[in-house]
Amino acid sequence: MSPPTVYGNVIEYIADRLYLASYTSPPTSSTPFPPTAIPDPHKTTSQHVPPHVSRSPHKRSKSTVVNTSGLKPVYFTVDDALLYNAFHHDFGPLHIGHLYRFAVTLHDILGDPKNEGRVVVFWSRPDGRARGNAGCLLACYMVLVQSWPPHLALSPLAQCDPPLMPFRDAGYSQADFVLNVQDVVYGVWKAKEKGIVNLREFGLDEYEKFERVDMGDFNWVSPNFLAFASPQYALPPPHKEQPVLPTTHDEILTSALPTPFRNVLEHFHTRDIGLVVRLNSHLYPAEYFSALGITHIDMIFDDGTCPPLNLVRKFINLAHTTITVHGKHIAVHCKAGLGRTGCLIGAYLVYRYGFTANEVIAYMRFMRPGMVVGPQQHWLHLNQGEFRQWWFEDTVLQSALEKQASQLAPLRTPTKGKQHRVISSSTPSTKRSVLTEMAANESTSQALPAPTPGQPRKASSRPYAPNTASRRERPVPAPQSDVAEVEDPADLVVSPVRRKKASQPPPPQQPVAVKMVEADAPEPDMSEEEYLLRLHRRTTSRSPAGKRSVSYTTTTTTTVSHTVTPPSTADKSIRERSGSGIGVKVRSSPRRGTAGGVRKVSGRVVSGGGPKA
Repeated sequence: MSPPTVYGNVIEYIADRLYLASYTSPPTSSTPFPPTAIPDPHKTTSQHVPPHVSRSPHKRSKSTVVNTSGLKPVYFTVDDALLYNAFHHDFGPLHIGHLYRFAVTLHDILGDPKNEGRVVVFWSRPDGRARGNAGCLLACYMVLVQSWPPHLALSPLAQCDPPLMPFRDAGYSQADFVLNVQDVVYGVWKAKEKGIVNLREFGLDEYEKFERVDMGDFNWVSPNFLAFASPQYALPPPHKEQPVLPTTHDEILTSALPTPFRNVLEHFHTRDIGLVVRLNSHLYPAEYFSALGITHIDMIFDDGTCPPLNLVRKFINLAHTTITVHGKHIAVHCKAGLGRTGCLIGAYLVYRYGFTANEVIAYMRFMRPGMVVGPQQHWLHLNQGEFRQWWFEDTVLQSALEKQASQLAPLRTPTKGKQHRVISSSTPSTKRSVLTEMAANESTSQALPAPTPGQPRKASSRPYAPNTASRRERPVPAPQSDVAEVEDPADLVVSPVRRKKASQPPPPQQPVAVKMVEADAPEPDMSEEEYLLRLHRRTTSRSPAGKRSVSYTTTTTTTVSHTVTPPSTADKSIRERSGSGIGVKVRSSPRRGTAGGVRKVSGRVVSGGGPKA
């Protein structure tokens, strides 16, 4: 007695027409379909559930398969026909050539008059790798051929029990970055929407011929990018006769070059390749490409590593110029044409078309299996936002700046003669600098956007905005010897202003906050050493009960003398040396004036450009 056949769950894609299933042994005409209806768990709680039936707690009423035609189904599989050429432990996804062959097979079965009204079952073995490739292949077919949206193509696969196995890279280490079927389907769908893949224009014979190592080992990843493995060919020693570099198509065909290198040169010459980028060490003479009028450049970095961003930026700019300005295509290669090549091509696809890292990796492997290996997958994931930001800066932002400049051009009327610049000391500039990297000792409050009026903000421990209950201050540039710092209470912005001559009559005093500075100045015929010595003696011998004359500057840029009581002995004085003399910082508050109604000063006084204590 033969052992009973164990079946997997059957998933409906098109009612009464197309199904996805898995079987432990090849099904025959006597195999029942459906093998066993998957019951609703809400109705079978007290009944016995067969071992081969899923015990998933989710509702399965919609997954119940019924053969209403009464005819025997048609079974077909591609497990032994479409084989994935693994590099190591990778097993998929199947590439675009496999999808093309699957579509041809499926259409032949559906179009056969003998199968009119019969159910078609696409089945695979029950192991995780076969089921993952079969489900991904059918979902990609629905997206590329039947033009289904990706969410509808993926919806039936949610019924797979157990779930489909995710894919891994072609490296030799343990997989720490996986791609699932959803990434592949969405990557293929986005490429279709962007117009960079079209199964109707796909050449199967050319694809299967040149993907072979002995025929050139190259694939078109997009209409503008070709990825290929490095040709290996060395010129004879200098003392021997050197070969003639081919410059035409006939010379390429009659040359004595190895077949892979000759196919590369012929294909590049006929398919309008304008730029070749080499990422690995020199394994062939670059003059063979230059003789055909193809620009050849080196952007070499170590195997298995990730390129620096400045090299990626240079590559993207060069590739974009080649495509948009010169109308040519780009061929990129490293030693195998997988890892480093996938990094740069993937970066451009993210930059230009807005792929996510998972989508672009999955799509490139769909076009050329094995692309992007190991940590390069994480590198693409970490920098995908940077690449999209470059596209925004190069297109949207640049277009906005050009439009703004064109609108302002008629307003810029040149005037003859000397230009006079008007500077306002009371109204601060509203222009703020762009957020960029700053030095550790540079204040960042100027680079932050202006706070929204009335918007509550949380206190931050970082020095982006001082947590003051009474006011906000912006950083103050270091004043020069003839500049005084004045705090404007109208807008709480500190602005450097120039002192006017003392001969000008002072305007009426306004209640403003002031900062005091020393009024001592050296006499014209006094040397600097003598002045410093005299000032030092005056400071050390000053009596607490004495009086001294100080000056302060208001927002009206007028210097006024005012007599105040000196600080007490308990107040702290700090001597600082500047370019014009020694200043004293007084942490005290003068008495309130009665005549001018002067407010209490801020208490921080600095003279000169020295650092604050």
